[in-house]
Amino acid sequence: MSKNPIIRIFELIVQGDRLSISDYNQLKQNLLENRDRLQILDISGLSADEIIDQRSRLLRSVYAEISQSLVIHNIQLDPPSLLLPILWHYWLPLAQQIARQQTQIGHCLIQGLLGGQGTGKTTLGFILNILLRHLGKTFLSISLDDLYKTYADRQKLRDRHPHLIWRGPPSTHDIELGIQVLQQLRDRAPVVQIPRFDKSLHNGAGDRTEPEISHSADIILFEGWFVGMRPLPISAFENFVSPILSEEDRKFAIECNANLHDYLALWAYLDSLIIIMPKDYKHSLQWRLEAEHKLIASGKTGLRDHEITQFVEYFWKALHPELFLPHMMINNNVSDDRPLVNLVIEISRSHLPERIYQPYTQPQI
Repeated sequence: MSKNPIIRIFELIVQGDRLSISDYNQLKQNLLENRDRLQILDISGLSADEIIDQRSRLLRSVYAEISQSLVIHNIQLDPPSLLLPILWHYWLPLAQQIARQQTQIGHCLIQGLLGGQGTGKTTLGFILNILLRHLGKTFLSISLDDLYKTYADRQKLRDRHPHLIWRGPPSTHDIELGIQVLQQLRDRAPVVQIPRFDKSLHNGAGDRTEPEISHSADIILFEGWFVGMRPLPISAFENFVSPILSEEDRKFAIECNANLHDYLALWAYLDSLIIIMPKDYKHSLQWRLEAEHKLIASGKTGLRDHEITQFVEYFWKALHPELFLPHMMINNNVSDDRPLVNLVIEISRSHLPERIYQPYTQPQI
């Protein structure tokens, strides 16, 4: 089977070979063909030649390190040749945009990243770390999970609210701690204690561990499954939406929605927000099942399928993606006229980006 001609051109770039005029024109055409579908990106003022030149230099400098990191993190692309187009059309321009934005604002950029289970938040985080370092930026990643209340505090919370079966929903995080840490990072404090959380402690219930001593950074990635989500009007819960199928489920959803108000002071620190959105939110369940099957196949213990389903549906009941995500984009503004959502990355069942757009500039395909 002959090799995809665009993949061949990317390989020439990585190897540092000079492109023929035909190759270069084909690369320009490919860039234009994907511009509407994968529109990351404020590249106004740059010609196609300048875009190709910038991306080519960055691709050559990072390809080997990213390839090795994917192996270390046991992340496999099928087929492996997908790495080059994903880098070219997705990861490279995204990192370039974030770096440009940080340069423009002139201070620490706090980049929010919202994505459900299995959407690739962690993968994107370590890829951005590599890319931004090559772009001359320092980088630090914090998860919403790192802000969980201590095990003892969550046990007390569960005693008062027995429906809080697991950690995760609004009210299970230490919001004041998050505000304190983000403020110190924004102020460029010389030393910042970054909270960290170990999910394996207390038989999987998890608990705080020793904080990580860090310096501030040019770019802070603040990621989590509901980072940036805002409360809905109570009318949003009038009708049942699977798996919210009982009055008890509805009361739980309404309570979680109300608790989101407490997080608005934390979201106020976000300079920008990216949403990783599956084409179908139910993909998260399939991804979680597949991950657990791989874990069991490796000889480790894991949850049974019905336990995984119960776990994932618990999060859907708390903050249903079909209710919250469309509402965020329809009402895409905050009090100071900044957009609430800056970029949406729509991913397929195979985790690959299919469309990238800004709300209200979504291309009609």
